[in-house]
Amino acid sequence: MLRDNIILQSIAGLFILGLCSAVSAVERIEVKGLFSGSAVLLIDGKQRLLKKGKTSPEGVRLLEADSRQATVEVDGKQQTLRLSRRVGAEYSEPKYAEVRLPSGDFGHYVTSGRINASSVQFMVDTGASVIAISSQGASALGLSFRDGAPVQVATANGMVAGFQITLNSVSVGNLTLNNVTAVVIEGDSPNTILLGNSFLSRVNMRVEEGVLILQSRY
Repeated sequence: MLRDNIILQSIAGLFILGLCSAVSAVERIEVKGLFSGSAVLLIDGKQRLLKKGKTSPEGVRLLEADSRQATVEVDGKQQTLRLSRRVGAEYSEPKYAEVRLPSGDFGHYVTSGRINASSVQFMVDTGASVIAISSQGASALGLSFRDGAPVQVATANGMVAGFQITLNSVSVGNLTLNNVTAVVIEGDSPNTILLGNSFLSRVNMRVEEGVLILQSRY
């Protein structure tokens, strides 16, 4: 009986060592998307969407994440990473700026970003010809939209008055475009700023396994 226990303990020890070896075998981690409390990581070529406190099958644990950086733990060691920053000997700067957005409720893609120097929340809308902002939201951002060209905007509730303006800069992750056309619509709708084709048409866009990928063209 004692001999059997020793054998079982030895097998258990080998199993634990095997798990430790698997965890420490991670060679490269690349941050593909950053959100509040979650991150899209490319771990040794496998894409993983991790939420705060969760561990990937490869043994990478996400400790913290926001729109700027993610902190991960691998084999007891912590690393703080930014978009497209890789861990590993083969690190090289990406050729193009790239952002990855996992789909949210009802298949919508929602992400944080910036208009000029202000932080905002965007919802991707490929059906919108331009970026659309409510007048309430534009006022909060300090935009002088009433100096823009008066326009009529078609909405679900009919035609409404608006103003066409040019935004100095629009950023999503590490993607930044300058001189982007937008329309400010009178009232408090849309609740979330619509990221329309005045931005989307100037980047490369594709969907892989439910993740929307936006990539700079230059």
